Amino acid sequence: MRIESQAPTRVDLAGGTLDIWPLYLQHAGAVTVNAAITRYARVVLTPQRGRRITLVSRDTRRSESFASLASLENAGLKPGATRAFKLPLLAHLVRFFQPRSGFRLTTDSEAPAGAGIGGSSAMAVAICAAFDRWLHLGLSRVEWIHLARDAEATVIVVPTGTQDHYPPAFGGACVIHLAPGAERLERLRVNLNELDRRILVCYTGKPRQSGINNWEVFKAHIEGDRRVWRNIERISQVAQAMRTALERERWVEAARLMREEWSFRRRNLPTISTPVIDRIMSAALRNGAMAGKVCGAGGGGCMVFLIEPDARGRVEAAVAAAGGEVLPSKIDRRGVLTRVVK
Repeated sequence: MRIESQAPTRVDLAGGTLDIWPLYLQHAGAVTVNAAITRYARVVLTPQRGRRITLVSRDTRRSESFASLASLENAGLKPGATRAFKLPLLAHLVRFFQPRSGFRLTTDSEAPAGAGIGGSSAMAVAICAAFDRWLHLGLSRVEWIHLARDAEATVIVVPTGTQDHYPPAFGGACVIHLAPGAERLERLRVNLNELDRRILVCYTGKPRQSGINNWEVFKAHIEGDRRVWRNIERISQVAQAMRTALERERWVEAARLMREEWSFRRRNLPTISTPVIDRIMSAALRNGAMAGKVCGAGGGGCMVFLIEPDARGRVEAAVAAAGGEVLPSKIDRRGVLTRVVK
Protein backbone atom coordinates (compact mmCIF):
# COMPACT_ATOMS: atom_id res chain seq x y z
CA MET A 1 0.00 0.00 0.00
CA ARG A 2 1.05 3.57 -0.62
CA ILE A 3 -0.62 6.95 -0.19
CA GLU A 4 -0.30 9.51 -2.97
CA SER A 5 -1.06 13.18 -2.49
CA GLN A 6 -0.73 16.29 -4.62
CA ALA A 7 -1.40 19.97 -3.98
CA PRO A 8 -1.28 22.99 -6.33
CA THR A 9 0.96 26.01 -5.93
CA ARG A 10 -0.42 29.56 -6.21
CA VAL A 11 -0.02 33.04 -7.64
CA ASP A 12 -0.81 36.04 -5.43
CA LEU A 13 -2.70 38.74 -7.30
CA ALA A 14 -2.78 41.34 -4.51
CA GLY A 15 -2.25 41.67 -0.77
CA GLY A 16 0.76 39.45 -0.22
CA THR A 17 2.78 39.92 3.02
CA LEU A 18 -0.37 41.16 4.78
CA ASP A 19 -1.12 37.60 5.88
CA ILE A 20 1.81 37.54 8.33
CA TRP A 21 0.55 37.97 11.91
CA PRO A 22 0.25 40.60 13.35
CA LEU A 23 0.72 42.93 10.33
CA TYR A 24 -2.89 42.60 9.17
CA LEU A 25 -4.21 43.69 12.58
CA GLN A 26 -2.90 47.19 11.78
CA HIS A 27 -4.81 47.38 8.47
CA ALA A 28 -8.59 47.22 8.69
CA GLY A 29 -10.27 44.96 6.16
CA ALA A 30 -6.99 43.34 5.06
CA VAL A 31 -7.33 40.58 2.47
CA THR A 32 -5.07 38.61 0.19
CA VAL A 33 -6.32 37.68 -3.28
CA ASN A 34 -4.75 34.66 -4.94
CA ALA A 35 -5.36 31.60 -7.10
CA ALA A 36 -4.18 27.99 -7.16
CA ILE A 37 -2.33 26.99 -10.34
CA THR A 38 -1.59 23.65 -11.96
CA ARG A 39 2.07 23.40 -10.91
CA TYR A 40 1.98 20.66 -8.31
CA ALA A 41 3.80 19.39 -5.25
CA ARG A 42 3.52 15.59 -5.10
CA VAL A 43 4.01 13.14 -2.24
CA VAL A 44 4.20 9.35 -2.02
CA LEU A 45 4.07 7.90 1.48
CA THR A 46 4.83 4.17 1.65
CA PRO A 47 4.44 2.42 5.03
CA GLN A 48 7.17 -0.16 5.66
CA ARG A 49 7.98 -2.88 8.14
CA GLY A 50 10.11 -1.90 11.07
CA ARG A 51 10.76 1.62 12.32
CA ARG A 52 13.15 3.08 9.74
CA ILE A 53 12.17 6.47 8.30
CA THR A 54 13.44 7.43 4.85
CA LEU A 55 12.90 10.92 3.41
CA VAL A 56 13.54 11.59 -0.29
CA SER A 57 13.16 14.79 -2.34
CA ARG A 58 13.36 14.00 -6.05
CA ASP A 59 13.45 17.58 -7.32
CA THR A 60 16.27 18.67 -4.98
CA ARG A 61 18.04 15.26 -5.15
CA ARG A 62 18.37 15.02 -1.40
CA SER A 63 17.61 12.18 0.98
CA GLU A 64 18.18 11.16 4.57
CA SER A 65 17.29 8.21 6.76
CA PHE A 66 16.71 7.62 10.47
CA ALA A 67 16.64 4.34 12.37
CA SER A 68 13.41 5.35 14.10
CA LEU A 69 11.20 8.27 15.09
CA ALA A 70 13.24 8.59 18.28
CA SER A 71 16.41 8.95 16.20
CA LEU A 72 14.81 11.69 14.09
CA GLU A 73 13.54 13.50 17.18
CA ASN A 74 16.94 13.36 18.84
CA ALA A 75 18.47 14.99 15.76
CA GLY A 76 15.81 17.70 16.02
CA LEU A 77 16.69 18.50 19.63
CA LYS A 78 20.30 19.38 18.85
CA PRO A 79 21.34 23.07 18.61
CA GLY A 80 20.96 24.25 15.02
CA ALA A 81 18.85 21.18 14.23
CA THR A 82 17.14 22.80 11.26
CA ARG A 83 20.49 23.17 9.53
CA ALA A 84 21.44 19.62 10.49
CA PHE A 85 18.49 18.10 8.59
CA LYS A 86 18.99 17.67 4.85
CA LEU A 87 15.20 17.93 4.41
CA PRO A 88 14.09 20.07 7.38
CA LEU A 89 10.49 20.67 6.27
CA LEU A 90 9.86 16.96 5.87
CA ALA A 91 11.64 16.14 9.12
CA HIS A 92 9.68 18.66 11.18
CA LEU A 93 6.34 17.49 9.78
CA VAL A 94 7.27 13.94 10.77
CA ARG A 95 7.93 15.27 14.29
CA PHE A 96 4.50 16.93 14.30
CA PHE A 97 2.64 13.74 13.24
CA GLN A 98 4.57 11.24 15.40
CA PRO A 99 4.12 8.08 13.28
CA ARG A 100 5.12 5.00 15.29
CA SER A 101 6.01 2.68 12.41
CA GLY A 102 8.46 2.97 9.55
CA PHE A 103 7.81 4.54 6.17
CA ARG A 104 9.36 6.07 3.08
CA LEU A 105 8.27 9.62 2.18
CA THR A 106 9.12 10.74 -1.36
CA THR A 107 8.38 14.25 -2.62
CA ASP A 108 8.62 16.01 -5.97
CA SER A 109 7.74 19.54 -7.07
CA GLU A 110 6.85 21.21 -10.37
CA ALA A 111 7.66 24.62 -8.87
CA PRO A 112 11.17 25.79 -9.77
CA ALA A 113 13.57 26.32 -6.89
CA GLY A 114 12.78 29.54 -4.99
CA ALA A 115 9.93 30.36 -7.35
CA GLY A 116 7.84 32.40 -4.92
CA ILE A 117 4.65 30.52 -5.82
CA GLY A 118 4.34 28.66 -2.52
CA GLY A 119 6.03 25.42 -3.55
CA SER A 120 7.15 24.51 -0.03
CA SER A 121 3.70 25.39 1.34
CA ALA A 122 1.98 23.20 -1.24
CA MET A 123 4.41 20.40 -0.36
CA ALA A 124 3.69 20.80 3.35
CA VAL A 125 -0.08 20.66 2.76
CA ALA A 126 0.30 17.55 0.59
CA ILE A 127 2.41 15.87 3.29
CA CYS A 128 -0.16 16.73 5.96
CA ALA A 129 -2.92 15.22 3.79
CA ALA A 130 -0.91 12.02 3.29
CA PHE A 131 -0.13 11.57 7.00
CA ASP A 132 -3.72 12.34 7.92
CA ARG A 133 -4.97 9.61 5.57
CA TRP A 134 -2.39 7.06 6.75
CA LEU A 135 -2.87 7.69 10.47
CA HIS A 136 -6.70 8.12 10.25
CA LEU A 137 -6.57 11.40 12.18
CA GLY A 138 -9.61 13.08 10.62
CA LEU A 139 -8.07 16.57 10.63
CA SER A 140 -9.65 19.38 8.66
CA ARG A 141 -7.98 21.16 5.76
CA VAL A 142 -7.65 24.27 7.92
CA GLU A 143 -5.81 22.19 10.51
CA TRP A 144 -3.45 20.98 7.76
CA ILE A 145 -2.89 24.63 6.81
CA HIS A 146 -1.90 25.61 10.34
CA LEU A 147 0.39 22.61 10.77
CA ALA A 148 2.05 23.39 7.43
CA ARG A 149 2.47 27.06 8.35
CA ASP A 150 4.06 26.23 11.69
CA ALA A 151 6.42 23.68 10.14
CA GLU A 152 7.64 26.30 7.68
CA ALA A 153 8.12 28.86 10.44
CA THR A 154 10.12 26.27 12.39
CA VAL A 155 12.38 25.75 9.38
CA ILE A 156 12.98 29.34 8.28
CA VAL A 157 12.89 30.79 11.83
CA VAL A 158 10.89 33.88 10.84
CA PRO A 159 7.13 34.55 10.97
CA THR A 160 5.08 33.05 8.14
CA GLY A 161 1.58 33.73 6.91
CA THR A 162 -1.14 31.46 5.54
CA GLN A 163 -1.86 32.84 2.07
CA ASP A 164 0.47 30.23 0.55
CA HIS A 165 -1.45 27.38 2.17
CA TYR A 166 -5.13 28.04 1.38
CA PRO A 167 -4.85 27.61 -2.42
CA PRO A 168 -3.06 24.23 -2.08
CA ALA A 169 -5.70 23.05 0.36
CA PHE A 170 -8.82 24.33 -1.41
CA GLY A 171 -7.91 25.20 -5.02
CA GLY A 172 -9.62 27.81 -7.16
CA ALA A 173 -9.34 31.58 -6.73
CA CYS A 174 -9.90 32.95 -3.27
CA VAL A 175 -10.05 35.94 -0.98
CA ILE A 176 -8.40 35.32 2.39
CA HIS A 177 -9.91 37.62 5.00
CA LEU A 178 -7.31 38.48 7.61
CA ALA A 179 -9.46 39.30 10.60
CA PRO A 180 -8.69 39.42 14.34
CA GLY A 181 -9.00 35.94 15.81
CA ALA A 182 -8.60 33.91 12.62
CA GLU A 183 -8.23 34.16 8.89
CA ARG A 184 -11.17 33.09 6.72
CA LEU A 185 -11.39 31.79 3.15
CA GLU A 186 -13.97 33.11 0.71
CA ARG A 187 -14.22 31.91 -2.86
CA LEU A 188 -13.54 34.67 -5.38
CA ARG A 189 -16.67 34.95 -7.50
CA VAL A 190 -14.88 35.20 -10.82
CA ASN A 191 -15.20 33.27 -14.06
CA LEU A 192 -12.21 30.93 -13.70
CA ASN A 193 -12.16 30.13 -17.42
CA GLU A 194 -11.81 33.83 -18.17
CA LEU A 195 -9.14 34.24 -15.50
CA ASP A 196 -7.26 31.33 -17.09
CA ARG A 197 -7.20 33.20 -20.38
CA ARG A 198 -5.82 36.35 -18.78
CA ILE A 199 -3.04 35.08 -16.49
CA LEU A 200 0.49 34.30 -17.57
CA VAL A 201 3.20 33.03 -15.20
CA CYS A 202 6.94 33.11 -15.83
CA TYR A 203 10.07 32.17 -13.90
CA THR A 204 12.90 34.69 -13.63
CA GLY A 205 15.43 32.69 -11.62
CA LYS A 206 15.98 31.65 -8.01
CA PRO A 207 15.41 34.41 -5.44
CA ARG A 208 18.52 35.33 -3.53
CA GLN A 209 16.81 36.60 -0.40
CA SER A 210 13.08 35.93 -0.59
CA GLY A 211 12.70 35.09 3.11
CA ILE A 212 14.91 38.01 4.04
CA ASN A 213 12.78 40.41 1.97
CA ASN A 214 9.64 39.52 3.93
CA TRP A 215 11.53 39.61 7.22
CA GLU A 216 12.99 43.06 6.53
CA VAL A 217 9.56 44.45 5.60
CA PHE A 218 8.02 42.77 8.65
CA LYS A 219 10.64 44.24 11.00
CA ALA A 220 10.35 47.71 9.51
CA HIS A 221 6.57 47.63 9.91
CA ILE A 222 6.71 46.36 13.51
CA GLU A 223 9.38 48.90 14.43
CA GLY A 224 7.17 51.76 13.25
CA ASP A 225 8.68 52.70 9.88
CA ARG A 226 5.95 55.05 8.62
CA ARG A 227 7.00 54.74 5.00
CA VAL A 228 6.63 50.95 5.05
CA TRP A 229 3.38 51.22 7.05
CA ARG A 230 1.90 53.55 4.42
CA ASN A 231 3.01 51.26 1.59
CA ILE A 232 1.43 48.23 3.26
CA GLU A 233 -1.75 50.19 3.98
CA ARG A 234 -2.00 51.11 0.31
CA ILE A 235 -1.37 47.48 -0.70
CA SER A 236 -4.21 46.49 1.64
CA GLN A 237 -6.56 48.98 0.01
CA VAL A 238 -5.53 47.83 -3.46
CA ALA A 239 -6.20 44.18 -2.56
CA GLN A 240 -9.71 45.02 -1.40
CA ALA A 241 -10.36 46.89 -4.65
CA MET A 242 -8.78 44.06 -6.68
CA ARG A 243 -11.31 41.62 -5.28
CA THR A 244 -14.17 43.82 -6.53
CA ALA A 245 -12.60 44.42 -9.95
CA LEU A 246 -12.04 40.70 -10.58
CA GLU A 247 -15.52 39.71 -9.46
CA ARG A 248 -17.04 42.32 -11.78
CA GLU A 249 -14.62 41.29 -14.55
CA ARG A 250 -13.32 44.83 -14.92
CA TRP A 251 -10.01 43.70 -16.37
CA VAL A 252 -8.64 47.16 -17.18
CA GLU A 253 -9.26 48.22 -13.58
CA ALA A 254 -7.74 44.99 -12.25
CA ALA A 255 -4.63 45.65 -14.34
CA ARG A 256 -4.35 49.21 -13.03
CA LEU A 257 -4.59 47.90 -9.48
CA MET A 258 -1.93 45.26 -10.10
CA ARG A 259 0.43 47.92 -11.45
CA GLU A 260 -0.27 50.05 -8.39
CA GLU A 261 0.29 47.10 -6.01
CA TRP A 262 3.65 46.39 -7.62
CA SER A 263 4.63 50.05 -7.42
CA PHE A 264 3.99 50.23 -3.67
CA ARG A 265 5.49 46.80 -3.00
CA ARG A 266 8.82 47.57 -4.65
CA ARG A 267 9.13 50.77 -2.59
CA ASN A 268 9.45 48.72 0.60
CA LEU A 269 12.94 47.40 -0.21
CA PRO A 270 15.41 47.91 -3.07
CA THR A 271 15.97 44.12 -3.29
CA ILE A 272 12.32 43.30 -4.09
CA SER A 273 12.96 43.99 -7.77
CA THR A 274 16.08 43.15 -9.77
CA PRO A 275 17.45 44.14 -13.19
CA VAL A 276 16.16 40.83 -14.59
CA ILE A 277 12.68 41.43 -13.21
CA ASP A 278 12.66 45.00 -14.56
CA ARG A 279 13.79 43.79 -17.99
CA ILE A 280 11.11 41.10 -18.21
CA MET A 281 8.44 43.49 -16.93
CA SER A 282 9.31 46.13 -19.53
CA ALA A 283 9.36 43.60 -22.36
CA ALA A 284 6.01 42.12 -21.36
CA LEU A 285 4.30 45.51 -21.03
CA ARG A 286 5.62 46.63 -24.42
CA ASN A 287 4.16 43.54 -26.06
CA GLY A 288 0.62 43.35 -24.78
CA ALA A 289 0.70 42.59 -21.05
CA MET A 290 -1.68 44.85 -19.14
CA ALA A 291 0.14 44.57 -15.81
CA GLY A 292 2.56 42.39 -13.89
CA LYS A 293 4.07 41.82 -10.47
CA VAL A 294 6.46 39.51 -8.68
CA CYS A 295 4.97 36.55 -6.83
CA GLY A 296 5.84 36.14 -3.18
CA ALA A 297 8.53 38.18 -1.49
CA GLY A 298 10.42 39.14 -4.65
CA GLY A 299 14.10 39.25 -5.37
CA GLY A 300 13.61 36.80 -8.25
CA GLY A 301 11.38 33.78 -8.61
CA CYS A 302 8.12 34.00 -10.56
CA MET A 303 6.12 36.85 -12.02
CA VAL A 304 2.43 36.89 -12.85
CA PHE A 305 0.95 39.02 -15.65
CA LEU A 306 -2.56 40.07 -16.55
CA ILE A 307 -2.86 39.99 -20.32
CA GLU A 308 -5.38 40.42 -23.08
CA PRO A 309 -6.09 36.88 -24.30
CA ASP A 310 -5.12 37.61 -27.91
CA ALA A 311 -1.73 38.97 -26.76
CA ARG A 312 -0.55 35.74 -25.11
CA GLY A 313 1.75 34.67 -27.93
CA ARG A 314 3.43 38.08 -28.13
CA VAL A 315 3.89 38.34 -24.35
CA GLU A 316 5.29 34.82 -24.07
CA ALA A 317 7.81 35.54 -26.84
CA ALA A 318 8.82 38.83 -25.21
CA VAL A 319 9.25 37.23 -21.79
CA ALA A 320 11.44 34.46 -23.24
CA ALA A 321 13.55 36.96 -25.21
CA ALA A 322 14.10 38.97 -22.01
CA GLY A 323 15.39 35.93 -20.12
CA GLY A 324 12.23 34.57 -18.50
CA GLU A 325 10.85 31.04 -18.68
CA VAL A 326 7.10 30.83 -19.33
CA LEU A 327 5.46 28.30 -16.99
CA PRO A 328 2.36 26.88 -18.68
CA SER A 329 -0.38 26.67 -16.07
CA LYS A 330 -4.09 27.07 -15.48
CA ILE A 331 -6.25 27.63 -12.42
CA ASP A 332 -6.48 24.46 -10.34
CA ARG A 333 -10.11 23.84 -9.35
CA ARG A 334 -9.75 21.03 -6.78
CA GLY A 335 -6.97 21.70 -4.30
CA VAL A 336 -5.17 18.90 -2.52
CA LEU A 337 -6.05 15.36 -3.63
CA THR A 338 -5.15 12.15 -1.80
CA ARG A 339 -5.61 8.51 -2.75
CA VAL A 340 -4.61 5.09 -1.41
CA VAL A 341 -3.02 2.75 -3.93
CA LYS A 342 -2.99 -0.96 -3.08
